Amino acid sequence: MGRKGGSRHLKRLPSPGFWPIHVKEAKWVVKPSPGPHPSGACIPLQIIVRDILGYAKTGREARVIISQGKIRVDGRVRRDYRYPVGLMDVVEIPDLGKAYRMLPLEGKGLSLVEIPGEEAAFKLCRIEGKTTVKNGHIQLNLHDGRALLVKVNDPARPVEDVYKVMDGLKIALPGQDLLSHLKYREGCYVIITGGANLGRIGRIRELVKGTATRPASASVEARDGGVFQTIIDYTFIIGEEEPEITLPIQLIV
Repeated sequence: MGRKGGSRHLKRLPSPGFWPIHVKEAKWVVKPSPGPHPSGACIPLQIIVRDILGYAKTGREARVIISQGKIRVDGRVRRDYRYPVGLMDVVEIPDLGKAYRMLPLEGKGLSLVEIPGEEAAFKLCRIEGKTTVKNGHIQLNLHDGRALLVKVNDPARPVEDVYKVMDGLKIALPGQDLLSHLKYREGCYVIITGGANLGRIGRIRELVKGTATRPASASVEARDGGVFQTIIDYTFIIGEEEPEITLPIQLIV
């Protein structure tokens, strides 16, 4: 009987192009564990510690640092060196007083952006889906695998249900207390997570509904006055009047 399940190994050549590794330096690279982000949209902790932050020279050294509980992701200690860190996740090194947020960089893909210590107490999440559960309560399914339950007093008139798919939520870390609700609409600030405009930031100028053959799209006005088009799935709300998070210089266009 053959072995069941997917491969536990990953060669460097087919690994995501935004990983900061040399694809021909060695044959193998660490494969992300199953978790809150897909393998093609995350970076394993070992690569973050060794190749991005430079706190280790080898994979063995990085695994020792991680196993000692010196790295936190979203406020929780992670000891799995294969743990996947994805969009908007917060990485902390308490011993050094450093904190970083995973953001898409223009022309580079996902990478870490250093943030102030007080900003590590929250993260932004996007609502990917809604489900009505027992007793008429509303479950919000977020982009990082989280699920928030919205209590409804009267299922026939759910006045508490003010949330829509694509809206943003400001979540406290390490708990899941809801700090604020960001409504996805014309005029809000978004960051582009895919496509030719990856990493750009701007304000939504117009939303265009999709058809049977064309996905819904958004017209985004960048800070330099230029306007570009992208599909809605590539937009991630980061603020209504101003961005709620620290952005690197290259993202402020």
